[in-house]
Amino acid sequence: MAQDPKKPLSDIEIARQAKMQRIEAIAEKAGIPDEAFEPYGKHIAKIDLDKIPGLADRPDGKLILVTAINPTPAGEGKTTTTVGLGDGLAAIGKKTMICLREPSLGPCFGVKGGAAGGGYAQIVPMEQINLHFTGDFHAITSAHNLLSAMIDNHIYWGNSLGIDTRRVAWRRVLDMNDRSLRQINSSLGGVSNGFPREDGFDITVASEVMAVFCLAKDLADLEARLGKMIIGYTRDKKAITASDIKASSAMTVLLKDALKPNLVQTLEGNPAFVHGGPFANIAHGCNSVTATRAGLKLADYVVTEAGFGADLGAEKFFDIKCRKAGLTPAAAVIVATVRALKMHGGVPKDQLGKENLEALKKGLANLGRHVENVRKFGVPAIVAINYFTADTAAEHELLKAHCKEHFGVDAVVCSHWAEGSKGTEELARRVVALAEAPHPLDGRGFRPLYPDEMPLWDKMKTIAKEIYRASDIIADQKVRDQFREIEAAGYGNLPICVAKTQYSFSTDPSHRGAPVDHVVPIREVRLSAGAGFLVVICGEIMTMPGLPRVPSAEVIRLNSEGLIEGLF
Repeated sequence: MAQDPKKPLSDIEIARQAKMQRIEAIAEKAGIPDEAFEPYGKHIAKIDLDKIPGLADRPDGKLILVTAINPTPAGEGKTTTTVGLGDGLAAIGKKTMICLREPSLGPCFGVKGGAAGGGYAQIVPMEQINLHFTGDFHAITSAHNLLSAMIDNHIYWGNSLGIDTRRVAWRRVLDMNDRSLRQINSSLGGVSNGFPREDGFDITVASEVMAVFCLAKDLADLEARLGKMIIGYTRDKKAITASDIKASSAMTVLLKDALKPNLVQTLEGNPAFVHGGPFANIAHGCNSVTATRAGLKLADYVVTEAGFGADLGAEKFFDIKCRKAGLTPAAAVIVATVRALKMHGGVPKDQLGKENLEALKKGLANLGRHVENVRKFGVPAIVAINYFTADTAAEHELLKAHCKEHFGVDAVVCSHWAEGSKGTEELARRVVALAEAPHPLDGRGFRPLYPDEMPLWDKMKTIAKEIYRASDIIADQKVRDQFREIEAAGYGNLPICVAKTQYSFSTDPSHRGAPVDHVVPIREVRLSAGAGFLVVICGEIMTMPGLPRVPSAEVIRLNSEGLIEGLF
């Protein structure tokens, strides 16, 4: 049933009306045998990939990345488009798997209120996916904080490793936005409670355990990566790892079931893996490697997304996930809305419903920058115009003509929110044509932005100049020394994971459009040795977000029938 724009239902109302298939039928459609199938109720299952015969020997399908322009309060609809494209590909006869991240409770109760698509392009059961789901995030939180407890316990019982309590780098985590926990003092209350020290919390999706979880290829790799995580240093700056604390094996035990991908379905009954969920503005923003690689073996097409705009999500997808997992994307879809582009062109939110071709043309600079950036990786791109009812035909025509003339890419209007797969069939056909073209974009094919052997400082400068169009990067001498020390310790071949605002190419969230010649300030550097990247924190970005003035939690409630309201 298509959405009636005059009497629109909420996303949760649409999801609640859906006639979901039992998850056994979805597994059968995906080619997953019974022995690999572990149901979590009627509509969710864990998949034991080791029990799918010959999975590793199958040829890979085509990997399609869905990314977007820099997000605005007007909305872009990247997850909705990912789901809609997956349904559209299935509708034109392609065996498809959608791979998404799991929503974090922090933004669900903060700003967003949920993250499972929208309208008639959703994954379901929406309420369970947005809340506790299969408990993966709880397991990751528990594994992370087990290590925290074992660090302080080791110090309490004699500190045989000589950990300098001033140099404990391992913070605790919680899957909730809570600014009051960013900086704390722990172990207060006397001798029996340990040695007081400064500590703090990050949100679970910023945890290195989350990053390791999403990049590990199997349980053995997971345990090895967990063991390499650096938790602190001695007085002479010798690194101490989770393996030194003897925590990695127990952490793996807590994560053994969580590492199995979660299988759910779209409203149209197509399979989707929803697994893992690092943030893209403070982590690498991609779903798990295990889910993506399994999807590529099970389907002809895998549609996945990377968080926020292409400057963060796509860059990290290409430079971290694809580099680490040996993945080769076949095409990228860049999602934009007329509303958001007008906002990038300077129109205030309360004026976005009015036709404004001049502002739209100005805002297209943001989209053009993302198209150029994606193509720098040798990946062919197409623009998906996520349709809103206030859009005009003139705006759509301007957008499509401008993309073709100035950016050299097609732009397709998509109405999947209101019409499901019917609204993305044209996009699906264009994506297939791009992905199956006989020659790569420039004859060279996919490649990361920088080589492994480039010095770390130069890698960061390359990202800033090539992707953000900055004139330079700056940092205090202490931070510059950290870059050199990390290289000297043998980590110079790692990729960079930039933590910065998602709202702008610059580090100023109010600087919309396509700023140039700005300077990127580096505030802090964190070595994620287990995940295998260097986190470079820029500007005022926080690894523990706070709730907004009016959080979504204020309107999320149970009604008299026991049903959830206010969640999307």
